[in-house]
Amino acid sequence: MSKNIRVLIGKPGLDGHDKGAKVICHALREAGMEVIYSGLHCTIEQIVSSAVEEDVDAIGLSILSGAHILYAEKLIEALKKAGATDIITFVGGVIPERDVAKLKELGINGVFPGGTPLGATVDFLKKSTGDK
Repeated sequence: MSKNIRVLIGKPGLDGHDKGAKVICHALREAGMEVIYSGLHCTIEQIVSSAVEEDVDAIGLSILSGAHILYAEKLIEALKKAGATDIITFVGGVIPERDVAKLKELGINGVFPGGTPLGATVDFLKKSTGDK
């Protein structure tokens, strides 16, 4: 029996612009995934704690503040600390092309700069989770 892909979309820090996060939540739900949205102003620790508690397959961070490298480092460290490195990670938002390789080097599995078609994120998650 297969189960739906479970994804937590997190909005870390003080950035109050969450339209993109809500759009990706909607797109993932439309694709049949179970989506938990953290809401605004969460810490990385809160996001990881919720992800572990909700037994998600993936965590996506929506970042428009320019702090994507910092949040990626904190996310990977928090997942290690929680013993949850099997959770797939991805980030989206205002991410310069020059930072994509660095994010992947840090351990982020998928990077989706603004303007990426929504289907690319859906396809990434289906492929990364074995299309549960």
